[in-house]
Amino acid sequence: MSKLLTGTVVSTKMNQTVVVSVVRTIQHPIYKKTVTRSKKYKAHVEGMKLKDGDMVEIQETRPMSKDKRFKVTKKQ
Repeated sequence: MSKLLTGTVVSTKMNQTVVVSVVRTIQHPIYKKTVTRSKKYKAHVEGMKLKDGDMVEIQETRPMSKDKRFKVTKKQ
């Protein structure tokens, strides 16, 4: 089963690649406070016109390059 993540496009400056920021919330193990964590993923995109701020769904796929392991499946 491949991972499905939802995030926000933060950069579209590369050819056929976008940078997607995925934010998740976790509970601190000791203090029980809700904490947000974010991580940026490079994702392959074909044929979609995306701009900064768009919400997208990305799916894990085969390695496309050194850093690219995801592809954009749909725009939300």
